[in-house]
Amino acid sequence: MDILLKYFPNLTERQRGQFAQLEELYGFWNAQINVISRKDIATLYERHVLHSLGIAQVVQFKPGTTVLDVGTGGGFPGIPLAILFPQAHFHLIDSIGKKIKVVQEVTDALQLANVVAEKARAEHVERAAYEFVVSRAVTRLAPFMDWVRHGISPNSFHELKNGVLCLKGGDLTDEIQEYGKRVDTFDLADYFQEEFFETKKVLYVPLPSR
Repeated sequence: MDILLKYFPNLTERQRGQFAQLEELYGFWNAQINVISRKDIATLYERHVLHSLGIAQVVQFKPGTTVLDVGTGGGFPGIPLAILFPQAHFHLIDSIGKKIKVVQEVTDALQLANVVAEKARAEHVERAAYEFVVSRAVTRLAPFMDWVRHGISPNSFHELKNGVLCLKGGDLTDEIQEYGKRVDTFDLADYFQEEFFETKKVLYVPLPSR
């Protein structure tokens, strides 16, 4: 928890309590259904929770924002973001049912009323239903945008235009060139001091013009 409070010192008591529960919840569920690398459980708050909150360094979701988390796995980045932004709405989807079971159990334990977890594919989500789509290392940007662009609403009410926010790492030059349209890159090392974040980035892709 100390690493979260280092960067997010203004958490409410409820948020602190919810974040504090994550270690026990993921320790329990991951032993039954592997959704996080076993070696990463020890660094859950740095490599999963704080990493997810890197998106909050790029945009602050306003009340009423609807966010789709595609390929959420065990609930990242969606669950940490849902804790941080309790007045935004989060739809967490994954094509693997056992992962969604973990997400649902964690969501229920935390009493996150702003989260819906569903076994679903991005291609089948409702058209123009979301201000933002988020993901963490799901696939290359070009095919990902083909999956999700129909789900993004054209009606923006943030300073950042509606679009996609992807957490990725490493050299992304070829991937960005392959997509061939506007991509803004935010280096998480500019926000977080830990070595883990040296190569980690948030890619922001605004909704392409129709």
